[in-house]
Amino acid sequence: MSAVVDTKNLTKRYREKLAVNTLTLSVQEGEIFGFLGPNGAGKTTTILMLLGLTEPTSGQLSVCGYNPTHEPLEVKKRVGYLPESPGFYDDLSAKENLLYMARLNRIPEKEAQRRTAEVLDQVGLSEDGRRLVREFSRGMKQRLGIAEVLVKKPIAIILDEPTLGIDPDGAIRILEMIKNLNRDHNLTVMLSSHQLQQVQQICNRVGIIVKGRLIVQGEMDELGKAILKGRQWNFLLEVGGNRDSLERSLHAIDGIDEIEKRSQGWFLRCTKDVRPELVSLVTTKGLPLLQLRSEDPTLEEIYLKYFREA
Repeated sequence: MSAVVDTKNLTKRYREKLAVNTLTLSVQEGEIFGFLGPNGAGKTTTILMLLGLTEPTSGQLSVCGYNPTHEPLEVKKRVGYLPESPGFYDDLSAKENLLYMARLNRIPEKEAQRRTAEVLDQVGLSEDGRRLVREFSRGMKQRLGIAEVLVKKPIAIILDEPTLGIDPDGAIRILEMIKNLNRDHNLTVMLSSHQLQQVQQICNRVGIIVKGRLIVQGEMDELGKAILKGRQWNFLLEVGGNRDSLERSLHAIDGIDEIEKRSQGWFLRCTKDVRPELVSLVTTKGLPLLQLRSEDPTLEEIYLKYFREA
């Protein structure tokens, strides 16, 4: 695979404020990359530099083999961008909005008609193409925004909080759509989001930016192993009945490093496999064992660990 996005020591300064600080980042062809960080971390500024919408103060960057600062139109031909709140002409239909975007991209009329029908089908809006956009829900507008991005057949797309403010069912539909586009069309996706659970569901790799500095990037498994260190096992233990005395007994088991309360039990970080001891303890206490399962580190754990270090 080659890098669709490649930056080295990318820096952006606004007077006294250092918005992006020597960021070295790569997004590989065909992957879904999660770009994470709190508000004001530098995510949007980074995206604007990648699209050639603002110039870096220093550093190097390449998008689809082009320098966005000097060749912004070449980048825009190949990269689609969906902002947090996409804008449309509300008094036009979904199809008319897409045709207008196709004309802006100098796509011939016959081809524009074909592509518009194709992308409306891809995002599940075929039956709504003639409806005015002002009648659309936020979730439908987000799907229309993805359709608008797809009209020019990009190599890569950059999505900024694509599920923000959308109900759970609508968010699931958008995430499934992103996965399908990536799988079926080898479309490279850079996803900026605060929704850690959603990012974990679909991203191959993640990068975490805090105060303008990229503090870590890598595959989920690699980052999970890094935060485990000496702890090789995580378990979720759930039991029924009166659990009041059980937690004190858990602390006495050799190999349990950390105990975190959950609604019906505990999340246990361990230095060895303690499942036999756990089953024996619960049985001795005469409590029903509801669940005992191994759990890998979540993206939330990974994020918090590196965020706190930064």
